[in-house]
Amino acid sequence: MFTPTHLRYAIRHSAAALFLALGVPSIASADEITIFAAASLANAMAEIEEKFEAATNHDLVISLAGSSALARQIQQGAPADIFISANTDWMDTLEADGLLEGGTRFDLLNNSIVLIANGTGAAPISIGPDMDLAALLGDGRLAMALVDAVPAGIYGKASLESLGLWDDVEEKVAQTDNVRAALALVATGEAPYGIVYATDAVAEDDVTVVGTFPEDSHPPIIYPAADLANRDFPAEAEFLDFLRGAEAKMAFERQGFVVVSQ
Repeated sequence: MFTPTHLRYAIRHSAAALFLALGVPSIASADEITIFAAASLANAMAEIEEKFEAATNHDLVISLAGSSALARQIQQGAPADIFISANTDWMDTLEADGLLEGGTRFDLLNNSIVLIANGTGAAPISIGPDMDLAALLGDGRLAMALVDAVPAGIYGKASLESLGLWDDVEEKVAQTDNVRAALALVATGEAPYGIVYATDAVAEDDVTVVGTFPEDSHPPIIYPAADLANRDFPAEAEFLDFLRGAEAKMAFERQGFVVVSQ
């Protein structure tokens, strides 16, 4: 089937042929790079997509979802070029499967998890072993990404277990496929509270951060990035270099991420 992707390819190569026929130096060819990225990166990746495409003439196709869903798609042969995960475990899994290009993996970002409440101006809450989260929820639900699969949910559950709060709220948790869906439940008032990344809360006006979970209550939140081993072309390395550069750093920091020193 002749798709829009094929059409773009044909136009590019026809144009290159015309330049050569006229004796005009051709510009560097453009490539399409498919990025699989954790859903919590949505806002930052939108800005990075615009800046990278303007700087290089390459096209980015960005697919956002929970890291677990993306990793499983990669295992099943999805045609992705770059993977940015919200935790190291899923990247470890792909590396063990031989699905990463050797020497391309690096830690890109850090994040934190927060407790959010519906609306604006909610009162701050001291997060610790004495917090009565079940009482705060009442008959409502605690919105979280899948607690056994999606990194934001895994970190949130680990923190609640560390603080001795999980058993009291387990039956009140409303699990979603990714962290942005959990954020939406709180923003729309379907859940009074939720656990999301600090960077997600920045992206939504209809929630209030009422507390930050202690760093020592969950594993370090690290976002690794890597080139996938299914194909190899120079534009992939260009994009990974761009992720380490100043423009990407500013885009990530505007969303509240901490960029790991390279």
